[in-house]
Amino acid sequence: MKKHFYFAALLALGALAGSLADAQNTASPAPGRSTSVPLVPGAPSTYTVRRGDTLWAIASKYLSEPWYWPEIWYLNPNIKNPHRIYPGDTLSLVYDSAGRPQIRVERGDLGERAERGDRVRLSPQMRTLPLDQAIPAIPYEIIAAFMSKPTVLAQEDVDRLPYVVAIGDGQRNIGGMGDVLYVRGINGAEAGERFNIVHVGEPLKDPDSGKSLGFQGIHAGLARFERAGTGEGKKNLAKFVMTQSARETLAGDRLVPEHLEVPLDFIPRAPPRPVDGRIMSVIDGVAVIGSYQVVVINRGQQDGLEPGHVLIIWQQGNVVSDRGPGGLTASNQFTDPFVPSVRLPTERAGTFMVFKAYDHLSYGLIMTASSNIHVGDTVKSP
Repeated sequence: MKKHFYFAALLALGALAGSLADAQNTASPAPGRSTSVPLVPGAPSTYTVRRGDTLWAIASKYLSEPWYWPEIWYLNPNIKNPHRIYPGDTLSLVYDSAGRPQIRVERGDLGERAERGDRVRLSPQMRTLPLDQAIPAIPYEIIAAFMSKPTVLAQEDVDRLPYVVAIGDGQRNIGGMGDVLYVRGINGAEAGERFNIVHVGEPLKDPDSGKSLGFQGIHAGLARFERAGTGEGKKNLAKFVMTQSARETLAGDRLVPEHLEVPLDFIPRAPPRPVDGRIMSVIDGVAVIGSYQVVVINRGQQDGLEPGHVLIIWQQGNVVSDRGPGGLTASNQFTDPFVPSVRLPTERAGTFMVFKAYDHLSYGLIMTASSNIHVGDTVKSP
């Protein structure tokens, strides 16, 4: 619902820009006119959307700061889903009478059919699906890989996820491939559906407050749903069979569906209010973080964050010795341990986009990295 209000507001702003005929007279600002939106020099006057594009990548073709996209995206009132772009759609960069840039969309065949709600047989899947193949905001395959084998569990996940009650006949402490698991909390699973088994590891603590916001998730294996329990309430234990084992499975381990849908039809944009947080964890445990890696920050819905919000990553400067004008070669300067120290300035290190927000933490993707990024670096509103 928030999204609809958001685009409705933008629609009202776009209506003030005048007609398309008036705006298409030029592909560059009129002499003497300026704009606060940071356009990329040489931004294309037209661009045809292709399969494999992401909204972030397209926005980067036009804007040096892609989260300004909503400020130039013209919402055509005749388009049912104006926030979605489809392969084959043509984007045009135009300017209104005040010299303000706008991106307008002309639907291609795929977009028009999607607007009508047509269905089409897609290959190589060879199955009938709704024609809803809008380009995602960020690469879906990266997010899908992360969500398929959770390595971080928010506190909300730990509280609500189904968990292993017993292994086999209940006399065993450790489970492995081929073992039967009895699980509490399963609702609506289908026979043969597969779930990840995730062991709840060390607490994930907020570096500012010290409070536990979640837990490290350790992938233990896969299990196949066999049947629901026959009891009621707490007696209802579903039966699973382990099909893969990455480590021992224990009572209390959580089960997560193997395929989780993560809507990616959001728009890159700045948060509505100031956000100041820190990177808590990086998926895969690497020391140095780069572009398109998933990280966790200690800010979430309670701080106003939603999928699509973009934050700037800032890296605190190192502490270095100040030996004076002569540096290391000076014979009359300070000697250790009496050399004064100074901290180098904080520098911008990259950009981060939220794709899933919980109450007090968020998952997101490093979109750009101008230098090495580390756990503990600061994230702030643009």
